[in-house]
Amino acid sequence: MKRRKFFKLSAAASAAVMMNGLPVRSLAGNQALRTLARQTEHSGRVLVLIQLIGGNDGLNTIIPLDQYSNLSAARSNILIPETQVLSINDRKDVGFHPAIDGLRNMYNDGMMNIVQGAGYTNPSFSHFRSTDIWNEGASATEYLDTGWLGRYLTQRYSGFPTGYPNNDMPDPLAIQIGSGVSPVFQGTNVSMGMAISDISSFYNLVSATVDAAPATPAGHELTFLRFIAQQTQSYNSSLQTAASKANNLSSLYTTGNTLSDQLKIVARLIAGGLMTPVYLVSMTGFDNHSNQTDSSDHTIGAHATLLQKLSDAVTAFFDDCKRLKIDDRVVAMTYSEFGRRIKSNGSLGTDHGTAAPVMVFGNAVNPTIIGSNPSIEQNVSVDDNIAMQYDYRSVYSSVLADWFQLDKNSVSDVLLNSYDVLPIFRENSATVPATGSVANSQEALGQNYPNPFSRSTTINFTSKGGTTVIQLFDVSGRAIKTLTQQQYGSGQFSITVDRDNLPAGNYFYRLINSEGQWSKQMAVVD
Repeated sequence: MKRRKFFKLSAAASAAVMMNGLPVRSLAGNQALRTLARQTEHSGRVLVLIQLIGGNDGLNTIIPLDQYSNLSAARSNILIPETQVLSINDRKDVGFHPAIDGLRNMYNDGMMNIVQGAGYTNPSFSHFRSTDIWNEGASATEYLDTGWLGRYLTQRYSGFPTGYPNNDMPDPLAIQIGSGVSPVFQGTNVSMGMAISDISSFYNLVSATVDAAPATPAGHELTFLRFIAQQTQSYNSSLQTAASKANNLSSLYTTGNTLSDQLKIVARLIAGGLMTPVYLVSMTGFDNHSNQTDSSDHTIGAHATLLQKLSDAVTAFFDDCKRLKIDDRVVAMTYSEFGRRIKSNGSLGTDHGTAAPVMVFGNAVNPTIIGSNPSIEQNVSVDDNIAMQYDYRSVYSSVLADWFQLDKNSVSDVLLNSYDVLPIFRENSATVPATGSVANSQEALGQNYPNPFSRSTTINFTSKGGTTVIQLFDVSGRAIKTLTQQQYGSGQFSITVDRDNLPAGNYFYRLINSEGQWSKQMAVVD
């Protein structure tokens, strides 16, 4: 073993464990993630981030059937035949790639939400820069030294790693499966991510068995470095304990699928009792400039293979979670640095684009598509891109507010600004007890009266003091207007909502304050 490899193992071994032949990197020291642990230590809620590295082609994943004619003119050499697009129960104008039948079934079963057109203004077409932006929660002009999750927990867990692990939080605060340390977990002062890239060494740490060091100077150095690695491996024991307490129960995991291998570990650790609230897994290969599809069969090719693996892995993971009785505590979310261009290129591929759909999975999600289908013009140039509908940080805002139950001010502090909370999660997504008085929603937010209404209506609500925000959304999840955003004292309050120019139809309104978030439906009639 080379000296360079010794030091690489020593530096990477802090809080790491190997399972199923894959390196598990513990990011337990990240102060930002520690706050997330405290927010979720009583609720047990878990977020699994699934990074699709390379830039996923959203138009080839979630297919806008109402734009099919113009889409066919723009990418006839790669477009899925309309008759082979998978239909979904509640929409006739959109379908799924035939390779993701498992995800289609999850959507039809009420376990998938899609946010159309997620992105940011003045987008970068660089893999590196755009990945940084998504991980940091930054704008195109911001260069931040922290990740959005890292920032969040740094504010609330100053002083880490001193005093950790402890009785309140004995486990890692975030775990990434695989090599490398994502900037998404970077805190203000320290980076807590440590990795082991040598898989056999990583497995040895888990099994607690290693080959004897040779009686040579190099062997003595190896012995010393092993001691340092074990000494700094504060969370090794808790990971081993969790791994020993549960086994995967789903038979749906496929072989030769690295994402499945990663998610098997995640399911096993959660079921084993690990209190870790955030996991990150990833799959590569989405930069399909060429051979995205087969020239004679557009339903197969590089992108179809990736989508099949994604679908199989996510489907198996949630089947496993259900069998392990942890499915109510887990949501997963995809993200990619950008989408692809509308117009295909001459190499059966697509080039770097802008906005793309984000997919969120779990029992707690609102099973719908937020936003409208991308609009495809009749004559598309090579420079045309998908228009952004939602700032990607609105997705983060929704996860922080509705899944992790943070108040509006805390979310704004994390994301460095205020962003809309989208209806990604069900109104009563608190299937696991959490902070925020969801059970008392009738006391916090009343049903508008009259309902339906044609000219104006009144909304009653309760405040315990502090800022209250009430927003109005259409059925696609697009924010229409902010009805109130101001400081209220403690007591009962009401606001009058004028119809103004609202078309007849169904809407919903959402209240956010320090106690939680609540929403109700309203209807406008002529």
